[in-house]
Amino acid sequence: MVLIKSISGIRGTLGDDENSLNPDNLSRFVHAFSLFQRKKNRNKKITIAVGRDGRESGQKFIKIVNKTLSICGIHVVNIDLTTTPTAQLVIIKKKLSGGIMLTASHNPKNWNALKFFNDKGEFLSEHDVKEILDIESNNLTPQINNIDLGKINDLKDSFRLHIDEILNLKHVNPQKIRDKKFKIVVDGINSSGGIIIPMLLEILNVEVIKINCVPDGNFAHDPEPLDKNLSELKKEVLAHNADLGIAVDPDVDRLVFVSEKGETLGEENTLISCADYILSKESGPAVTNLSSSMGLRDVCTKYNVECFSAKVGEINVVEKMKAVNAIIGGEGNGGIIYPESHYGRDALVGVGLLLTSLALKDKSISKVFEELPKYHMLKEKINIDANLNFNEIKIKLKSAFQNYSFNETDGLKIENKSSWIHVRKSNTEPIIRIYIESKQAEISKSMFNSVKKALS
Repeated sequence: MVLIKSISGIRGTLGDDENSLNPDNLSRFVHAFSLFQRKKNRNKKITIAVGRDGRESGQKFIKIVNKTLSICGIHVVNIDLTTTPTAQLVIIKKKLSGGIMLTASHNPKNWNALKFFNDKGEFLSEHDVKEILDIESNNLTPQINNIDLGKINDLKDSFRLHIDEILNLKHVNPQKIRDKKFKIVVDGINSSGGIIIPMLLEILNVEVIKINCVPDGNFAHDPEPLDKNLSELKKEVLAHNADLGIAVDPDVDRLVFVSEKGETLGEENTLISCADYILSKESGPAVTNLSSSMGLRDVCTKYNVECFSAKVGEINVVEKMKAVNAIIGGEGNGGIIYPESHYGRDALVGVGLLLTSLALKDKSISKVFEELPKYHMLKEKINIDANLNFNEIKIKLKSAFQNYSFNETDGLKIENKSSWIHVRKSNTEPIIRIYIESKQAEISKSMFNSVKKALS
């Protein structure tokens, strides 16, 4: 059993022991979040948005979350089945105190998680997460004597609220998209993306072919939208002679495209393609994380704007974007952050921007992506135990790559002008992630072999 507490929230496997995400642990962390909210909003009405992805466990867990918040005197806007970016927008549009999203994102269906948001619809800062964890570890729970129960009200129109936001973005052109009459296959991984993505596309006059779009949480494949997991989508794009395919993760903050040729275009290229479009329309910095492709740097150079990097994690990218006033950002896992809408990764934003770009250029998606910078990225992971000494790993790698420069902002990044290796402990799984990028697949594989040799 696994229970991970990090800047990304509380994430774990389902089970009955103390090291799993079970109803008792769930209630305890929600109590801690409630006390955090009450301390922050003294003598104020507190209202929290609560949503879930399509996982079966979410149906049970959301009732526990809502009841716990209510007992603590906190009002609830119950969104129920939704997406992470939708929940973030509800917080912003309804001017709420914060939010909780029940989703383990790309993890398998035997996982679930609590993602906490502030009143701006953004992930909590590292400092705020630490405060909640301190409250939980010290068994400090809200004093509920003489507190009226919080009211729980259902919100039925969250998807339409989100879609209207996309349709009204400055650089999304709904009419141009409608005129193209695209045919698109959507893989909704049997979660909330299987509802909201087709809904958006149908409003845009797209002929939609749905696969895995029943939001019952029975993921038809590994939910991470990687090439190895998208065989069915690639096959269906070809079978229906579609213009492209769309894949999202269970909470719809990651987005990947498949070309009309049935080829996965790579999660790294989602941000790069959207940034290329936005930067062709206006000038300003872009931000990504240290594990993302050099392709964004090249696109920024093309438009003579600055490109910045942040630690891995949505909140870290958001904080850097605010600091440099970036006009677009995100992560190489298919996450687009577009401040004109909100400071959160949003697959619907990516769909709106990419389809507008295709419509304006009047080119196939494969032609558009052929014009992007070309790199080869290798993504590997190693299972670890809780007693791992990561400093020892860094020492070994520095010794093996003495002719490279080192960046220890987030784990260890080993880099030169044309290639890099990023080794770091995951925020969401008990693993070490190893990302490697270079101009050629052979070079990336050789660098990975050198990493394995250094760590053996």
